[in-house]
Amino acid sequence: MSSTLKETVGRYGIWSAGLRAEDPSRRDELAEATAELEQLGYGAVWLGGSSAARNAAPLIEATSRIAVGTSIQSIWQYTAAESAASFAELEQAHPGRFLLGLGVAHAKNTAEYSRPYSALVAHLDALDAAGVPADRRLLAALGPKTVELARDRAAGSIPYLVTPEHTARSRELLGETPLLAPELKVVLETDPTRARTLARDYLAMYLTLPNYTNNFLRNGFTESDLTDGGSNRLIDAVFAWGDDTQIRTRIDNFVAAGADHVALQIVDGNTREDLPREAWRNLASLLA
Repeated sequence: MSSTLKETVGRYGIWSAGLRAEDPSRRDELAEATAELEQLGYGAVWLGGSSAARNAAPLIEATSRIAVGTSIQSIWQYTAAESAASFAELEQAHPGRFLLGLGVAHAKNTAEYSRPYSALVAHLDALDAAGVPADRRLLAALGPKTVELARDRAAGSIPYLVTPEHTARSRELLGETPLLAPELKVVLETDPTRARTLARDYLAMYLTLPNYTNNFLRNGFTESDLTDGGSNRLIDAVFAWGDDTQIRTRIDNFVAAGADHVALQIVDGNTREDLPREAWRNLASLLA
């Protein structure tokens, strides 16, 4: 991959499930929020949940520069042919603005889930055959085999719920050129009890998903770190919280570990559909 993609997404982006909302009545609200993110200087928007090109299209149409990626599109929900057709349509209308982030999702939520690594390889083969360029797709890579696949068959990796240490190991496996863009959750709260309570409430769902818990265990955490909503050690590793200096330091730790771009997700106790626009503004000021 050339430096072009890294330049396109910049150093920081916003990860949001709310911006992928399907409700037509929210189209203007989502477009306006994305336009503001562009004005604030963010380089990319990552659409949480099993998002697709149709979710990205109105956001791209409402802006002039910011990249929009899926984080992630489940390989079980959309066929390679469907993905290729929607990619081609959006690419023709807005060249270079859409990034296809792919992943295997979770067995708990996917009836078809079987042999995920082999299924991901087959999906990439089908995307190749359908003409989706490798340098415009990214993989949600946690384990080393998938990180290597992101290196060899995609433009890089967009791992979710990881640590700086995982980022460093991913960079070593990826090499220098592929994009490494981990997601990081941010709690704009200085009180330790309040910050960790918000974090534990949000983390609870993820601690029921083996893809994440196995990755934690693979990266030095213990079973005791995964109980009772997560140990302080785990919470402090996968969330940035505190004052502006503390949060900026945590974000910088990911960059120092090898991240080219950090996808920042605000956690504030509101619903996943919420658009925390004031928090996005505050975060942009903190990063300036």
